[in-house]
Amino acid sequence: MPTQARGWGTDAADQPLKPIDFERRDLRPTDVAIKITYAGICHSDLHTARNDWHGTKYPVIPGHEIVGRVTDVGPEVTKHKVGDVVAVGCMVDSCMECDQCTEGWEVFCRQGCTQTYNSPDRHTGEMTKGGYSDHIVVRDHFVCKVPAGMDEARVAPLLCAGITTYSPLHQYKVGKGSKVAVIGLGGLGHMGVKIAAALGAHVTMITTTPEKGEDARKLGAHDVIVSTDPEQMKAAATRFDFILNTIPVSHEIDGYLNLLGRSGRMVIVGALNPMPGFTGAQLIFWNRAVGGSAIGGIPETQEMLDFCAANDVYPECETIAMNEVNDAYERLLKNDVRYRFVIDMSRGL
Repeated sequence: MPTQARGWGTDAADQPLKPIDFERRDLRPTDVAIKITYAGICHSDLHTARNDWHGTKYPVIPGHEIVGRVTDVGPEVTKHKVGDVVAVGCMVDSCMECDQCTEGWEVFCRQGCTQTYNSPDRHTGEMTKGGYSDHIVVRDHFVCKVPAGMDEARVAPLLCAGITTYSPLHQYKVGKGSKVAVIGLGGLGHMGVKIAAALGAHVTMITTTPEKGEDARKLGAHDVIVSTDPEQMKAAATRFDFILNTIPVSHEIDGYLNLLGRSGRMVIVGALNPMPGFTGAQLIFWNRAVGGSAIGGIPETQEMLDFCAANDVYPECETIAMNEVNDAYERLLKNDVRYRFVIDMSRGL
């Protein structure tokens, strides 16, 4: 039987989030039911709630950084059991048959993965509803295990900010001896610094704000470059093997490309909008390349959680009650958070 759920969402782009009652589907044979204990707030949640990307189907209930406990499983589920602490990220289903899915890159499913919210269910066509709610039902393959001993209250942002930064660092084999720069010290950037440092890299934070230098060093950065200082940028030319670019808006990259050494790589994880042109010579000389990276697949997401558990890597979080979400959104617009909001679902739902 379907179950009654309570969440926070909105009916329109110009309306605040409010309590909404709705139904969660009955368990399919491969489904897991999860009581949500914590849900992270991502900038994508705000963009979707306010229809900034022009694809929101209302009513929408955001949330794709989810931690909770298993309360029920379908008859074919063997990976999880009642009582397990688990996590769900940006997707909850895919075709599981194409080359991308079978190779562990479900996010690039040829038929399109089913996202955790504002995405049509593969079987019914109903729009998925996310983690700002008391419980959720998810296909078992898309449910990750939270390693024993992790701080449950700080895990949720790893399911988006954590995997978004871990995936390119992992793909490009960043490790001991790597010289890495992270551009931008926000929700993504601060995780990039922490994970790159935990991988053994020498990490430099690049920022436009000198005052962020102290924070960056506390988070694990070994050096700081202020990008608005021409002398600092000139001195860093060809210094880095890898640059993780977390700037969330369109921006010029020529100046940053000059910081890459031979065969260096810059990976963009933040900016979704059209970017200004860059000079081809910046790539051709020194054999540089620019790429992009989304979240990882489910195997890599589990690997990221295991890595963070083993290395005591967590996001810096401010915990709020569910009924404080609208204030949190306004603060998010002002960059007034260090560095991620996490909703305690036991409060204010």
